[in-house]
Amino acid sequence: MELFSIEKYHKILCPEQPEFIFQFANLYLVQRLQGVGLLCGTDWTPLYHNSFFYSRYNHSVGCALIVWNFTHNKKQTLAGLLHDVSTPAFSHVTDFRNGDALTQQSTEYTNADFVIQDVELGSELNRAGMYSTEVCDYHKYPIADNEIPQLSADRLEYMYPSGAALANIWNIRDIEKNYKAIAVLQNEYGSPELGFTSEQEALIYVQKFCAVSELLQHNENKLALQLMADCITRAIELEVIEEQDLYTMSEDQLLEVFTKAVEKELDDDFSRKFKTFRGMKKILHTEKPVPNAYCVSLETKRRFVDPLVQEAAAEPAKRLSQINKSGADCIAHFLTYHDTKYGCAYWL
Repeated sequence: MELFSIEKYHKILCPEQPEFIFQFANLYLVQRLQGVGLLCGTDWTPLYHNSFFYSRYNHSVGCALIVWNFTHNKKQTLAGLLHDVSTPAFSHVTDFRNGDALTQQSTEYTNADFVIQDVELGSELNRAGMYSTEVCDYHKYPIADNEIPQLSADRLEYMYPSGAALANIWNIRDIEKNYKAIAVLQNEYGSPELGFTSEQEALIYVQKFCAVSELLQHNENKLALQLMADCITRAIELEVIEEQDLYTMSEDQLLEVFTKAVEKELDDDFSRKFKTFRGMKKILHTEKPVPNAYCVSLETKRRFVDPLVQEAAAEPAKRLSQINKSGADCIAHFLTYHDTKYGCAYWL
């Protein structure tokens, strides 16, 4: 199996690699994300077999490269680069801690504050003739971000490496072919939106997107994220770590701290949860809770796209589901998919 090269992948997203992106990416505010995984802690449990580690830093740079490739607008590009700077270690695990598994947005609300309050970033922006208020909210730039089921740089970027790492659903060659069919189109609301100039490539993207998104609806994912959420909450209660450590320490550093806490036999509940997270290799899919096991029953965010397609310039762009039955069926199947009511892991 061909190794996934992040460098090659980023070159596909934007053959031109503008220096200003990496100038800002070198700031601590963004560099910190090197230690935060895109896949929400699943890199650290044998329940998963992720083939490579893709960080929130990699994702942020990738998002910026896509925005630059299609807009050549510095403010929009930097907004894309900075859109995840409020992400804590283990990413959306903190949303599970906050009871926000369904929308997974609770960690986003402070992102603008992180951007506006960072002195080092402010100085760099001033030198570049920009203000933090112009780059603190990527939601206002529709190429960078928009609402589901539209396609944005953020949504486009995270699904390629997620699929590659989780289950080899994407490889470099297929990404390159697929990405060549992306263009800026006008949607039904009169706004610019990334879409496809090939119906076939749009269908391939949607089918692969649904395959990855279905993996994230499996009880394995729900259980892994909730179990790590419970580990973190207990570690904070025990003063093993502080909340702020999730924004200053990398995931592997935190795991080392947790491992030492287990070795010290600090707390039976914490040890049982952390050992299970680090050792579980399979779970049970059940309709009822299993005795003497860690069981989770959750509804979580459903990620999907219904991208625009415009093969002929004279024709208006239309959603794939409007013109392709296979695409419509794929989306409908995903939206109605449910795993068993519970996922359970025996304590280790």
